[in-house]
Amino acid sequence: MDTEPTQLQAQVNRLQHELQTLKAQYHCEDDELITISDYILKRLEQLNVTSIFGVPGDFNMRMDFIEDHPTIQWIGNCNELNAAYAADGYARVKEHSIGVVVTTFGVGELSAINGITGAFSEMVPVLHIVGVPSTTQLKDKPLLHHTLGDGRFDAYTKVAEQTTVAQAMIMDKAQAAAEIDRVLMQSIIHARPVYLALPMDLTTEKISAKRLKVELPRTPPLNDPDVESYVLDEIMELVEDAKLDVVVLVDACAIRHDLRQEVNDLLVKTQFPVYATPMGKTAVSEEHERYGGIYIGSITHPSIKERVENANLILSIGGLKSDFNTGMFTYHIPARHTIELHSDHTLVRHARFPGIRMKWLLPKLSERLSRHQEGASRIPVPHYRLDVPKEIDDNISHAYFWPRVGKFFRKQDVIVGETGTSNFGLLDIPMPDKCIFVSQILYGSIGWATASTLGAALAARDKCLGRTILFTGDGSMCTFHAAGQLTVQEISTMIHHKLAPIIFVLNNKGYNIERHLHGLNRRYNDIVDWKWASLLNTLGDIEGKLSTSYTVHSKSELNKLLDDEEFASAQKIQLVEVIMDKYDTPRALQASAALTAKIAAGQL
Repeated sequence: MDTEPTQLQAQVNRLQHELQTLKAQYHCEDDELITISDYILKRLEQLNVTSIFGVPGDFNMRMDFIEDHPTIQWIGNCNELNAAYAADGYARVKEHSIGVVVTTFGVGELSAINGITGAFSEMVPVLHIVGVPSTTQLKDKPLLHHTLGDGRFDAYTKVAEQTTVAQAMIMDKAQAAAEIDRVLMQSIIHARPVYLALPMDLTTEKISAKRLKVELPRTPPLNDPDVESYVLDEIMELVEDAKLDVVVLVDACAIRHDLRQEVNDLLVKTQFPVYATPMGKTAVSEEHERYGGIYIGSITHPSIKERVENANLILSIGGLKSDFNTGMFTYHIPARHTIELHSDHTLVRHARFPGIRMKWLLPKLSERLSRHQEGASRIPVPHYRLDVPKEIDDNISHAYFWPRVGKFFRKQDVIVGETGTSNFGLLDIPMPDKCIFVSQILYGSIGWATASTLGAALAARDKCLGRTILFTGDGSMCTFHAAGQLTVQEISTMIHHKLAPIIFVLNNKGYNIERHLHGLNRRYNDIVDWKWASLLNTLGDIEGKLSTSYTVHSKSELNKLLDDEEFASAQKIQLVEVIMDKYDTPRALQASAALTAKIAAGQL
């Protein structure tokens, strides 16, 4: 992201919205007053937010306002880190909305910072509301609890500046509405977290509600028409030179910046073959007739790798070239064969065009490319499939497990993969139409997936989607590394709110991904085993009526469970402990670990 143009455009966006707001206020005769707290909630209601996550604290926004709201529910979490993770998962599944987390000053907001950082890294829109001391205390700087004890009341805001795209400290009611609108606009347009600090004495202060009559813009500014026209001409010339041998590669930002429909329109109008990256998985339907599979550089299945890398031209949409997303930077696609469409710029081979945004460029490009549909449709696209292997023994291997659970998936399922083994195992699995794959491949905070599943399940319920299914490991669930033992507690919140995810826990006695990256036989990759089948009873289902737990040791036990209609219907929360070999691991993780070892040895 280019910082200066982005900041300038943010100012333009704000001024345009202010102009619209002033016009609406001028024509509005009523001057209804509303508390600042209710103003925030009204804006969130307009953004289709129905759940707010957090932990009560003496400084934070009064919970009464949220609890009494007719359409927004308060989701009390076990800790602030989990609340941030849950808001992240909620925003990923409930596209066109945002996640919201409320914490208290200092101790609460710092506990949430890892979750907010992950959302920033992976471009997820989250509003972090922090209840702070009164305006008088912020000015006088007394020796107050939750502070550093040295008068630096702005220290935490400075921390937030590193992991949010916009920040606001409301110091008087006159600026409150404009500042709230400003940070929300930045979160929506840039798909990043924002920070809003609200002093405790301002929560009930009343302000005009006139601004609420103008809804916040949800789309980026328009492209410069002359530059856009030139870029379209350049792209069309490259497509002609490529003789229709064009492959579309869809990545994470196509999801984050609301381009699912535009991408689908492109595929319908052009019939170009389409592939996805790990972070772009399920951005397009994996049952689409022109979908060929996942491209991960040298880790890719050979048939997919050959097709993508030998194409005359790659049209990359929303690319995010992180290490795990590119097979440890092993993309073999030269820039001269690549067009990259991004949220705030376009790359045509080596030429960069700032401010030419894919949201507006892609529909026009689709129209101009539509004349190539007949020729492109003749190019074969082998549909990638992964059959369940026939293995002699009855032990559950990764080679067997992932294709087998792939047969268990249904249309519109929300499938959450924990950082590490589960993510790598799920990448190769074709998913049914309208499934949503939720993962944190770039930031990679172990333990993220469990608390994120809470938010994802609430969003899925709001959107009337299918089942929510979590795949995680014993290492992720019961370790203090990246707060795994903290996030497992959030299962109790799922039970409390009558959510019914299916939770698969892969029990292989430790950190499988860490073993294969380094220290295969080291004790620091071992963990203490838990009695997983009792976990749901311990975390809220005391009488054992709201949940069911299973342990499967063999393929036959796994198959019997997956074929059970009652289990598959997911009417209540269920946990499945899957016993696996300590050293077995998915194909993609083995390949990635080998590349990592070569990088560490200086061989790549």
